[in-house]
Amino acid sequence: MAISSCTYLAAMSERHRYLESSRADPWQIVPAGRGLVRGQSPCLRRNISIMATERLRKRIEHLLDEAEDAISHHDWDVVRDHAQSVLALDPGNLDGTALIEAAERAVGSLDDPTVTPTSLGVPQAERRKLTVMFCDLQGSTALSQKLDPEELRDVIRGYQEVCGAAVARFDGYVAKYLGDVLLIYFGYPQAHEDDPQRAVRAGLAILEDIGHLNIKLKVDKDLELGVRIGVHTGLVVAGEMGSGDSVESLAIVGETPNIAARLQEAAEPNSIVISDITANLVQGFFVCDSLGFHYLKGISDAMELFAVLSESGAQTRFDVATAA
Repeated sequence: MAISSCTYLAAMSERHRYLESSRADPWQIVPAGRGLVRGQSPCLRRNISIMATERLRKRIEHLLDEAEDAISHHDWDVVRDHAQSVLALDPGNLDGTALIEAAERAVGSLDDPTVTPTSLGVPQAERRKLTVMFCDLQGSTALSQKLDPEELRDVIRGYQEVCGAAVARFDGYVAKYLGDVLLIYFGYPQAHEDDPQRAVRAGLAILEDIGHLNIKLKVDKDLELGVRIGVHTGLVVAGEMGSGDSVESLAIVGETPNIAARLQEAAEPNSIVISDITANLVQGFFVCDSLGFHYLKGISDAMELFAVLSESGAQTRFDVATAA
């Protein structure tokens, strides 16, 4: 039997007061609403049903998105687990079924040398806008003459750990440790809108942290380290490269890393040099000094270089605009 209009309005008024007082998430309020009308209001039951259906749809879409992301990383266990979760929520979901079939084919073919990621439909390369940093330890040859090999190894490892920690603080990715040279990405595999800023901030953090390391090295070994950093932003093709046991899953190809390497070579010890492109992208966030136009080895056109002196104090575009 339907409840009277007075009873229904009273129930809705009570539910409204609960919402206003708790400011809780609407999904957490659904049980309270059911308790108030005890399943007797068709209107309220229909609203709850719509909300539940929408929540289920969003959950399924989230699981499918994460499964597709796992495909790009060849993480087939995650793909299969997420697809099974989708089918548990929606047994007839065609996307979930297709993902499970793809995962089973991939796992079943791992021991088959004729099957490649390309044949499984996994993207092998993508164009990305990337900010690349090269960081070089100055005078490593002189250090090798001064230190015992074990001592040299400890010094280089200390330098690498300092750089790696600074890069991690700004969500960069150390792609390669090439002895005393580090190749670092900002924008791949994880992209941010402000990757150029993150790269320059990480470079300044490296210089600061190397200074702290030098205090200890001066006392222990009577030496100080110097680093040179180059940063450039541009297009690359990123993806898997190599073959056999020498496959690199996060390799990049293009002019961008070459320019970053040349900028590092042009830097003075304990300084950061950035390209004009990167300088334009971080304008207002840092205090920079123009070094004029330079012809870099292997680069046909002259490029204006900038030395980064410090942060400006601006944290947002609004800060930059108001300071102008």
